[in-house]
Amino acid sequence: MKPFVYTGLLITLCACQPAAESESESRSMGNLLGATTAQYAEVLPEKQFSFPADHQAHNDFRQEWWYLTANLIDEQGQPLGLQWTQFRFGLTPNTEELPQDWQASQLYMAHSAITTKEQHWAEEKWSRGIPELAGVSANPFAVFIDNWRWQGSTNNLFPASLSVQEDDFSYQLQLSASAPLQLQGQQGYSVKNAAADVASYYYSQPYIQITGEVTLAGITKKVSGMGWLDREWSSQFLTDSQQGWDWFALRFNNQTTLMLFQLRADEASGQPHFYAGNLMQPDGSNQPLASSDIQMTAQAWQQTSTANYPVSWRLTIPSQQLDITINALNPNANMPLSIPYWEGPIQFSGSHQGDGYMELTGY
Repeated sequence: MKPFVYTGLLITLCACQPAAESESESRSMGNLLGATTAQYAEVLPEKQFSFPADHQAHNDFRQEWWYLTANLIDEQGQPLGLQWTQFRFGLTPNTEELPQDWQASQLYMAHSAITTKEQHWAEEKWSRGIPELAGVSANPFAVFIDNWRWQGSTNNLFPASLSVQEDDFSYQLQLSASAPLQLQGQQGYSVKNAAADVASYYYSQPYIQITGEVTLAGITKKVSGMGWLDREWSSQFLTDSQQGWDWFALRFNNQTTLMLFQLRADEASGQPHFYAGNLMQPDGSNQPLASSDIQMTAQAWQQTSTANYPVSWRLTIPSQQLDITINALNPNANMPLSIPYWEGPIQFSGSHQGDGYMELTGY
């Protein structure tokens, strides 16, 4: 899961256009961004996924992302978290690119962050979907915006390199994975509410081996660890009565992984929260969890510059004899970007131990 699907998203996207654009162009862009969901493709059950084709952009849907989180250890054995995401937003249901005058039917945004116990760095980039600036390519596979680039060696996701260069931080990583991809929800059809009338297409690779270098404050260190890639696209991710979500990628010490999210209903709606989870194994097998079997309670909160976030949770899943406490590696992993949210590495203990990543949106 990722943020940027709340009411007001389209206004925010317009506001983030370069200041040099004319007022008339801003109005036009606003009209394009305000197109109704019905003009975009619909997420339907029983989709037949096709790889590597589905690693590419799906321009007939309104929103999409390629999303990596990683739990790494540096040369001194200190933990750090790393996040990279590239988003695609459809500006018009017309899927054809419009190269004249540098116009385009797609808008790309990317986020990158590094988190240690003591510090948190986050940056953001925007670009029109012009091949010279940002986009997705097929052979070899690449997802890029400016000098941030996921670069495959074939038309598949892996093996790949990931490079991000910023003044405050940078990293160059090598990524490999041999485990089967995991289809979330009902064979990749991930419903977002009890009525099952809002959904996304969603698949993951929770078993990525990572090596590389991270530079912080001018100091370069070798790092290694495990990563998790999520791919998701839809034309509507939340209902009008939902305000945000809490998403967890949990890696247990026995190599089992758990994807879990809670979609929070607006208190005024009187609707219950919606839960989904999936226990996954390196051989590609998985076990979806019933929403009624997931119990989550916030244990501690952290006030940041943008919001008050629940950075510690108790999670119980009785059917799995699971009862754990989840804590942020750094409670101040706030992402003060165009739309603020919280994102950072976590560690957990109790009936099970391990680490992972947490994302908190809509607070």
